Amino acid sequence: MKSSIPYKIIGVDPGTQMCGYGILEVANKKIRLIDSGVINLKKYETHQEKLLHIYKQIQLEIKTYNPKCMAIEAPFFGKNVQSMLKLGRAQGSAIVAGMSMGLEVFEYAPKKIKQSVTGNGNASKEQVAAMLGNILEISLEGKYSDATDALGAAVCHFYQSSSPLANIKGKSWGSFLKNNPDKIKHFK
Repeated sequence: MKSSIPYKIIGVDPGTQMCGYGILEVANKKIRLIDSGVINLKKYETHQEKLLHIYKQIQLEIKTYNPKCMAIEAPFFGKNVQSMLKLGRAQGSAIVAGMSMGLEVFEYAPKKIKQSVTGNGNASKEQVAAMLGNILEISLEGKYSDATDALGAAVCHFYQSSSPLANIKGKSWGSFLKNNPDKIKHFK
């Protein structure tokens, strides 16, 4: 049996006060936690300083762990337009940090991440953290929710990319079966 070459995924939960990150290693279709934490941005006075710090710190994590790709949580739509603009800029800083280091970046909606991790797109942050603890077989007690949200994005990407439909054009079961007729079982 041929074993797959291990690789890493960096997950990012962008924020303007705290930016979460998580590094997972994938080997033989199994995942394990390498590192996770938060970039504390509260000490920076201007939004521009925060954006620069996000960029530099994400690049440092990439240089340290050499991930193959980035999974990032997409901003959700809120009522406060200024907050949304700032959050979008924070996400942009993280994306540019990844892309400038040669990473392919995958964006996932919060509901998609929750659905992938817990099976429920409306799960609470606590439910996501508890399920991530089970999946990764570790205790995430005491971790910032921003860090566990970033891990959730990385786990979501792992599940999405390891699906049999991941590399299929059209990404449907019909496309998969059309391209893989040997997978069809006929019962009499």
